[in-house]
Amino acid sequence: MTLPIEQLPTVNACLNGTAAILLITGFLAIRTGKRERHRRLMEGAFAVSALFLISYLTYHALHGATRFPGHGIARSIYLTILGSHTLLAILALPLVLWTFRLAGREQFDAHKRWARWTFPIWLYVSVTGVVVYWMLYRMTWT
Repeated sequence: MTLPIEQLPTVNACLNGTAAILLITGFLAIRTGKRERHRRLMEGAFAVSALFLISYLTYHALHGATRFPGHGIARSIYLTILGSHTLLAILALPLVLWTFRLAGREQFDAHKRWARWTFPIWLYVSVTGVVVYWMLYRMTWT
């Protein structure tokens, strides 16, 4: 069974939403001292985000860009959210990889320092990915 290309944006939004939930749950796990649970949840967030990136690139390679249908202030808000999402997504990838590397090497003090920056950026990108999807595909603009 093949997934129609038109369904990939919905899949991508679900992957972003799942990553956000895993990130928040992972953050709560480490805050309560559950290191192994934290590790598994963050690895899950990484895997889901990697699947998102593959799906996103596939969709845009096969379909191209989708133009925002709104106008006026709605378009300005959309472009502001999309712009910040895109810039921070570019920044998030090396931050996530570096933060994971530090954890893998058991350099937990450095990992924690980097995670203080990586976590909110990664979470913002995951949440705004869903917002961008919602604004582009689900909201009605007149």
